[in-house]
Amino acid sequence: MAFNIEEELKKLPGKPGVYLMHDEKDEIIYVGKAISLKNRVRQYFQPSHDEGIKKAQMVRQIASFEYIVTDSELEALVLECNLIKEYRPKYNTMLRDDKTYPYIKVTLGEPYPRVLFSRTLRKDKSRYFGPYTSAGAVKDTIELIQKIFHLRTCSQHFPEAFGKTRPCLNYHMKQCQGVCTGKISQEEYQKNVEGALDFLNGNYRPVIDMLQEKMEQAAKELEFEKAAGYRDLIGSVKACAQRQKMTHMDGEDKDIVALAQSGEDAVVQVFFVRNGKLIGREHFFMNVKVEDQTSELLERFLQQFYSGTPVIPREIFLQEDIENPEVLEQWLSSRRGARAYLRIPRKGMKEKLVELAKKNARMVLDQDRERIKKEEGRTIGALKEIADLLHMDRIERMEAYDISNINGFQTVGSMVVFEKGKPLRSDYRKFKLRTVSGPDDYGSMREVLTRRFGHGIREREELRRKDLGDDVGSFTRFPDVIMMDGGKGQVNIALEVLEELHLDIPVCGMVKDDHHRTRGLYFHNEEIPIDKTSEGFHLITRMQDEAHRFAIEYHRSLRGKSQVHSFLDDISGIGPARRKALMKAYRGIDEMRAASVEELAAVDGMTKSAADNLYQYLHRELTSDGNPVK
Repeated sequence: MAFNIEEELKKLPGKPGVYLMHDEKDEIIYVGKAISLKNRVRQYFQPSHDEGIKKAQMVRQIASFEYIVTDSELEALVLECNLIKEYRPKYNTMLRDDKTYPYIKVTLGEPYPRVLFSRTLRKDKSRYFGPYTSAGAVKDTIELIQKIFHLRTCSQHFPEAFGKTRPCLNYHMKQCQGVCTGKISQEEYQKNVEGALDFLNGNYRPVIDMLQEKMEQAAKELEFEKAAGYRDLIGSVKACAQRQKMTHMDGEDKDIVALAQSGEDAVVQVFFVRNGKLIGREHFFMNVKVEDQTSELLERFLQQFYSGTPVIPREIFLQEDIENPEVLEQWLSSRRGARAYLRIPRKGMKEKLVELAKKNARMVLDQDRERIKKEEGRTIGALKEIADLLHMDRIERMEAYDISNINGFQTVGSMVVFEKGKPLRSDYRKFKLRTVSGPDDYGSMREVLTRRFGHGIREREELRRKDLGDDVGSFTRFPDVIMMDGGKGQVNIALEVLEELHLDIPVCGMVKDDHHRTRGLYFHNEEIPIDKTSEGFHLITRMQDEAHRFAIEYHRSLRGKSQVHSFLDDISGIGPARRKALMKAYRGIDEMRAASVEELAAVDGMTKSAADNLYQYLHRELTSDGNPVK
């Protein structure tokens, strides 16, 4: 039965929950939360309600919706976050980057702890420092700690492994105390661990004083090389201290969050303050709508960012109030396991830091826009150059095609799309050939193009019957020009297919030289040379390489899958689950052959009939060349 939006709107409850909007293909295009599902979902379909251009575009694509009722707004928020992460709907405001941050991990759960690099936080007995924004800085700090405190780097289990192996190179280079020898006590080793922890907490003075003393002693004893080594270490410690400059706050952990927006682009700047020190900063790009408010965007950012980061500080400072601070604080507190606060500072150092974060966000946004502007200038110039070469008024969308096979095995086709000079990966398509056998590139290309444009024509007709625009379909957008990987032969095949389908689209061949490098374009029965230093040439080369890469990648994946085959797959009654159970129960085919039918049937998931089939297969009579006797 067809989904009747008007009827379904009447059934909506006035309770908190999450709603999911579906399009004609039943794909989830938007996820939202509501205090009252009845009031919120109805708003989308009221003629007087103005949600902005993008939201209006979304509403036109809604074919159905569903909802999940929750007990509270907090539960709705948690569920919304999870569903957005799961489905990544195209009309939700999304972070463009999904970053993980490095931490320094001290394995205090071990009798002889180590200092390690980590990108994940686990609920173990280790102590974590971070997050840091530079993996290089983390590795440098770990290396410095190793040079000063001589902690072990091996993964052996002590004290069980005492004396079982020879000391490693680090021991002979005096970079490790040699725990493996069993000559250093746990108490003595622990003193160095405590020194490393003190160092990571930002207390550098004792280390500098200790190194200064050792340097002076070495100089007195005329060991100038050793003294120079201590001098370099002092310099490294001071550099490390400089990276972690004080913010003159209390010792609490804090994040400073500020946003800058321009049109459909926004940047969020986050300052990470740990133990009163500014340890790093990071920026995040967001795709937004022109009409979005700063408060709404900040709320969306907080939901997405803190649902993915393992560390939530006690306080998060924002540039302005958000709509639902209480609910968000509850959610943050539940994820942190302790109280978390959202603050809007009005004066003092905290306000200055928020303002500084805001300035940095604006600077990053302006720089990025300038970079994009320059990039667009190059791509627009390249498109104009190609259009001039082909005597066309304008080119916006180009499609390039390629074929990949090995002697006709697993032949595949690829279609890549460049729009405004940039790859549009959402519109890439791959084709597994159905009608062509053997190495027939022309026949393969004919099938690929016929399927691509035939599908597009049928989809257009279907959408028009439903009074929907072409932009809704996955194959409905046709290119301004088709770029074929090859010359005259490939171009003629494409033109024949288009003529059969009654389509008029210019077709151009990307001709390669003897070294398989782009040489020129084949258009209207003649080869057009291209200036190899031009932006147009670089764009054509990128398209050709991308089409080839995409086809090869798909071909390799299919080839790999076809080569992963077990003899168990050929036996009736044995599927993936039983195959896995058999391979776990028996170490090889000989061990399996030695088993009785009853023993085979006793394996998890096996039946008597499947065990009989397997037994018969394993004990069939074979010829001298290893084939079954017929």
